[in-house]
Formats: sequence, structure tokens, C-alpha cells
Amino acid sequence: MTRASRGVPSARVVTVLALCWARLCGATIGFDERSGLYVCTGLRWGFARGGTTIGGVFLTNRWPSDRLLRHEAVHADQWARFGVGFAVRYLVEEMRNPGLCNRFEIEAGLADGGYLP
Repeated sequence: MTRASRGVPSARVVTVLALCWARLCGATIGFDERSGLYVCTGLRWGFARGGTTIGGVFLTNRWPSDRLLRHEAVHADQWARFGVGFAVRYLVEEMRNPGLCNRFEIEAGLADGGYLP
């Protein structure tokens, strides 16, 4: 838990809530050692685009590629850096600069996140 939440208490709380959400949605929960993320697969809903990272948890429908996990690990770092406020920061940024122009997606690596061909 500490590794997934990057050792940040507020990120730990969000990580626990995301794991509870995944369990309620019937996800299979695994842990990826390289990225330090819990990966919750088998979801039919409860995530955006190809998947969503909340705290140290990646919610998606199928097991992601190593590249995508590398991208999502940066989002987990962003959760640790900004705390719970990251959700608001991300949504505001996405409204102003969607997809390819979102600074949080750029920092995470557009190509790794599947934003570039």
C-alpha cells in the first residue's frame, strides 16, 4: 500500500477508496511491481478513456501494456504530489486543454498513454 501511494498519507486514503470502488465493481485486483500500481481489471464502467488512475490504483477493463503502466505511474506520482486536489486540477486542465494538450498527460508521456500514433 505504501509503495502504491508513494508514501503519501493523502494518496494512501485515495488508493484505499479506489481499491474499495474496484472491489464493489467486481474487478480483479493485481499489483504491478515495475510501476508500483494496483491494477484493477475486468471493469465494464467506472473509469474514463482506456483507464483511470486514482491514487496508486489503475482502473481498467483489461491488463495494460508496460508503456501504459509507465504512463499511469506518473499519474500516481501526480496524485502523491498534489493530494486529493489533483482530481480537481486534472478536471480543470482537461476542460481547458483536453487530451493531447493536457499538461498532466504531457508530463506522463503522450506516446506511452496512447495519445500519439
